[in-house]
Amino acid sequence: MRRALVTLITLVLVAAAACGGETTAGGGGDGGGSGTTGKEGNDLLSVVKERGTLIASTDPAYPPQSSRNPAGEFEGFDIDVTAEIAKRLGVDVKYVTPPFDAITSGGWSGRWDLSVGSITITPERQKVLLFTPAYYYTPASVAVHQENTDIQDPATDLDGATIGSCVACSYESYLEGTLEIPGEKPEFVIDDPQVMTYDTDTTAIQELALGDGARLDAVMSALPTLEGAIENDTPIKVVGDPLFYEPLGVAVDKESPEDPQAFFDEVSKIIQDMHSDGTLTEFSEKWYKGDDLTKKT
Repeated sequence: MRRALVTLITLVLVAAAACGGETTAGGGGDGGGSGTTGKEGNDLLSVVKERGTLIASTDPAYPPQSSRNPAGEFEGFDIDVTAEIAKRLGVDVKYVTPPFDAITSGGWSGRWDLSVGSITITPERQKVLLFTPAYYYTPASVAVHQENTDIQDPATDLDGATIGSCVACSYESYLEGTLEIPGEKPEFVIDDPQVMTYDTDTTAIQELALGDGARLDAVMSALPTLEGAIENDTPIKVVGDPLFYEPLGVAVDKESPEDPQAFFDEVSKIIQDMHSDGTLTEFSEKWYKGDDLTKKT
């Protein structure tokens, strides 16, 4: 009996060693991947290449940057950029879809390797995330319901208005007057807005579409996202000029369980190479109606 018990314990220990101590990330089916949990102390670049798969977080409902097509496959500008990064690393790619605020707050615990999620580079986020050079720039704009005739200029007509935005994103920070962008000084022109936050821009746009002032007076989002909604017959319209331009970078967690520096340096080089060889311009023109958003305006 004792000998059988010893044999059983030995088998269990061997099986545990074979698993390498790696665990599956929590947060639901799309909230995380197998990641690098359990491989603390390793180099992230080596771990990704050994795994053969880049695990990237993305937004499943943020067209034309990232969304699921009718077949359930991810597509969009950010998706093309992610796939190209994986290709140049020599690995496949797997997408996970955690909440946006879980991405920007850092502390990913190795559940995903990077985020190519149109994340605005800000000093606050740089405290917890490493950012590559900006891979593109997008105009932050305002839309109202198509029946609205009172709001024509965001700088003068939105004071005190109820405005929807994504949660923990640059638009919420702008509306609260706290947005900081390295090298830029945003001009805060909307006084005392009532800010309503949503899981993603698309949800806010759907709320605005319910009617003029029904739940929201306006929505703030990336201009391409607003234009995409209009093309899909959402009853909204863009008003005024962009309020600011966002530099958007690929993010890597500073608190990665394994050393992220070599991985970050390699991804940064890939982004620079994609600028130089025209790949980013090609993707931008593909998804943004011929516009090249990879150059700062």
